[in-house]
Amino acid sequence: MNDKMHVPIFLGDGQLRYEDRPIPRITRDDDVLLRIAASGICGTDLNILAVPPAHKAKLGIVIGHEGVGEVVEVGSGVTSLKSGDRVVIAPRLTCGQCVYCRRGLDNQCTDYQTIGTTLDGTFAPYALAPERALFKISGRVTLEDAALFEPLSCVVGALARAPIHPGDSVCVIGAGPMGALFAMAAKAHGAGRVFMADVVPYRLEFVEEVLGATPLNAKERDVKQAVMEATGIGCDLVIDAVGNQLNTAITLARRGGNVILFGLRPHDNPPVNQYTITRYDLNVFGAFVGLNPFVQTINLLESGLIRPRDLITHRLPLSELAQGVELMRGGQAMKVLITI
Repeated sequence: MNDKMHVPIFLGDGQLRYEDRPIPRITRDDDVLLRIAASGICGTDLNILAVPPAHKAKLGIVIGHEGVGEVVEVGSGVTSLKSGDRVVIAPRLTCGQCVYCRRGLDNQCTDYQTIGTTLDGTFAPYALAPERALFKISGRVTLEDAALFEPLSCVVGALARAPIHPGDSVCVIGAGPMGALFAMAAKAHGAGRVFMADVVPYRLEFVEEVLGATPLNAKERDVKQAVMEATGIGCDLVIDAVGNQLNTAITLARRGGNVILFGLRPHDNPPVNQYTITRYDLNVFGAFVGLNPFVQTINLLESGLIRPRDLITHRLPLSELAQGVELMRGGQAMKVLITI
């Protein structure tokens, strides 16, 4: 094994520079060295590389966190993994000691680290991760499905807040990759009809053709009117996958319905129509990454009930990471997979 790898380094201000870096070495008892096979480009990566950034990342690191790979070497304290195991990564590393971790709310940990933002990530031939961040996944799951384990786990965790029942009508605001995963999961849960609202024609055409969702172009028609005409009362569940659509979401939900707020737009602060929430008895849930949804997500992928790979429109080598970012940012791709 060569002792160097050529990787993109985050410099800040949306800049990446490729450098030769040493392949990581085992230094802790719980360290696991991985050979990365593929890694998806996430909306978080787009936010890190935005100017100004919409998500923080440590300067000088390798970004990326949607990875699948093979165990190369393990530390002396690792007991659940061995060389050759195929694994996916849960990148958020919580402390286990803060007040929220001790309350069982580890997704609200106040002293966490994240692979790909504070620690070197998966846009690299090799990556180091602690044993607790890794989950074995069957060879029956395709490489491309496994690579999208992490974003799918966020969807699984969010839907635990407001489960879908067979026959429910669901509206997803935002037909990007995460919105499309919500639509896939809704169908796997037995949703009767799935609407998807967006303003990008490419995305709307994609989710109609690939997912069988009902597209609603918010620039061309009144989304509320279209949903009411189709359902008579509104949707049982509305999901804001954008991050600033609360007021639209509550107008699309039926009385007594559920709203999941999933998207993150830290610079947006829309006013809230509290009257509608109260008067129509709506349940509004914030959902951030989910509470340990990883085993359920592995089970879902291994069942074959869902195929995240259907969202992958572009497959690019590591040297073309910046091109993949621009394709997604410009609405010219649904999901880009970096193969390594």
